[in-house]
Amino acid sequence: MQRIRLRYTKRGRLRFTSHRDFQRAFERALRRAEVPMAYSAGFTPHPKVSYANAAPTGTGSEAEYLEIALTAPRDPEKLQELLDESMPVGLDIVDAVEARTSGLADRLTASVWELRLDGVTVEEAARAAEAFRAAETVEVQRRTKNGIRTFDAREAVVSLEAAEAADAPADRPGDKACAILRLVVRHVTPAVRPDDVLSGLRAVADLAPPVPAAVTRLAQGPFDEETGTVTDPLAPDREAVQAPSKEAAGSAAATASAVEGSA
Repeated sequence: MQRIRLRYTKRGRLRFTSHRDFQRAFERALRRAEVPMAYSAGFTPHPKVSYANAAPTGTGSEAEYLEIALTAPRDPEKLQELLDESMPVGLDIVDAVEARTSGLADRLTASVWELRLDGVTVEEAARAAEAFRAAETVEVQRRTKNGIRTFDAREAVVSLEAAEAADAPADRPGDKACAILRLVVRHVTPAVRPDDVLSGLRAVADLAPPVPAAVTRLAQGPFDEETGTVTDPLAPDREAVQAPSKEAAGSAAATASAVEGSA
């Protein structure tokens, strides 16, 4: 059995698709692309697809991950192209690698989010971000199936910075202002989502955008404590794939050297 790990996106209007909507679209793409899927046992077999930390409905993403199990080997790059052609535009399969290591889900320890705040100036966003960072705790509430839950949204936020949107007009009036908030959030329990951070900004700095924020996940993966960045979770698999090739090349070079020496 071969395992392939894929990165996919949710862009444009398709950010409003639910996780179940994506599952249906992806399973149809598997059939169209004639992927030799492995199936679960039992009376209702399902294709072996493992999803990892899907983004909430309504948020865009450039970094969603899943893993599929195949009954016959396929080239990851060709498979990625076939699946991408079979998916709706906006749900794009953008990367693929053969799984050579374990624990993909365990590597997804942090996310980089971008929040577009139309109607908010960069100065307002920067003041709110500074107040949020300065707070020791920022308690927010979220409705769950067990009722209202209160938790700290501050501890999980590693960084929070404000910038002006690239497409904001230089001489903009207030109603055309647009600020960008970029934040790095650790994946903790309970999960701290971008809307929780927005609730926290409202609580500590009275920041209330006039229209809902457009939220996009830019990256997710292992958090590097030294650099404070989120790295590629598929990098270990790529390195593991390349390692045998390097070893084979080294062995071939050693053999050639030995032959030349004996000659």
